[in-house]
Amino acid sequence: MPSLWADRDFLRLWLGQSASQLASFANQVTLPLVAVTALGAGAAQLGVLRAVQQLPILIFSLFVGVLVDRWRTRTMMVYADLGRALVLAAIPLGWVLGLPYLYVVGFLAGIFTVCFDVAYMAGLPRLVARDQLAQGNSMLETTRSAAQICGPALGGALVSLLTAPIAVLASAAFYLVSAVSVGRVRRLGLPAEPEPTDSPATPQGVPTDLPLSSPTGLRRQLSDGLRIVVRDGALRAIATATCVYQFSFTALTTVYLLFLTRTLDLPGAVVGLVLAAFGPGVLVGSLLSGWLPRRFGYGRVLVFAALVSDVVMLSTSVLDGGCSATVAALIAINVLYGLFSQCVDIAVTSVRQAITPLAIQGRVVATINFLGLGLTPVGALLGGAVASAFGIRVALVTATAGLFLSPLCLSLSPLARVGRSLG
Repeated sequence: MPSLWADRDFLRLWLGQSASQLASFANQVTLPLVAVTALGAGAAQLGVLRAVQQLPILIFSLFVGVLVDRWRTRTMMVYADLGRALVLAAIPLGWVLGLPYLYVVGFLAGIFTVCFDVAYMAGLPRLVARDQLAQGNSMLETTRSAAQICGPALGGALVSLLTAPIAVLASAAFYLVSAVSVGRVRRLGLPAEPEPTDSPATPQGVPTDLPLSSPTGLRRQLSDGLRIVVRDGALRAIATATCVYQFSFTALTTVYLLFLTRTLDLPGAVVGLVLAAFGPGVLVGSLLSGWLPRRFGYGRVLVFAALVSDVVMLSTSVLDGGCSATVAALIAINVLYGLFSQCVDIAVTSVRQAITPLAIQGRVVATINFLGLGLTPVGALLGGAVASAFGIRVALVTATAGLFLSPLCLSLSPLARVGRSLG
């Protein structure tokens, strides 16, 4: 299998995606700081800003999936980068138009982010061979993890050096770098014709019977994404595991901060250190995710890595007190959880890309994202309700127990039988 390090088109995509992700995570700091320092926003206004940035995921994901399957992937990604750069370049108008304008900026930037994310996740299988998907996803997720760690720090540094509004303009330059780099990718074009369902490239152990159709109507294509995911056993298992994981993980994160601050009585600085431990774990997991499936098989990695990560997180509930040993245990737990959960995420992504025909990659990834993220508000509400009714520790155990439904879904599906190769 040829290395992607020698593939110039992939390296251009990698550079563009890295610059884009770095700007996105930096803006998680710079845009709220513009609201606070330049426009005098309070806690309620920051909550609204965060909500309008996330709202496009639910509203536009399915529609964007159809567009990705109709348009050139490269075109979608370049337009998304240019759109975000243009929107952020107009930030100075916020001094005149106030917070409502910043909400519009956050919403528009969120729309373009959905376009970019769906396009690059659907575009990788159109660029590399199936046996290269694990390596490609590992490299892309490694830089994404690094951006997740370094992006907020970069945003904070830019604010300190340049003030918040100018820091947002500097972030826009990263989107321009991404647009130029992705625009030079020659092979990232239109999706190929639908592949036959008995294609020999289907991963061994994963039967697929995807109902391919080629309607021209937008409404039919929107419904096709859901129909395809529901009817195919492997994709249905991925969607189900994603839904129960996102639901439970959102409930977990809702009570996790309460557990750290109220049950363990940890100070803010220590809480930040504990939460930051996820980052290095995710980064290491990204680096290992290209090797582990080739050594043990995708099915084993999916099931056992998910199970180990959940067992590790469950051990949090037995901790008590805010001593140094507790803090060290929390850091170790978060590093291990980030490592194993990232291995599962990349393995699932690689298998999904391999079993999905190129012509419907956009709709499939958009549908799974929509279904998974659609349950997160319910998970957050339920986590808070259980904590209020039965206590924080009970809510933590309940939410963590819910995570085990994800490896259970994977173990009962055809995905558990996937071997070491996706070719």
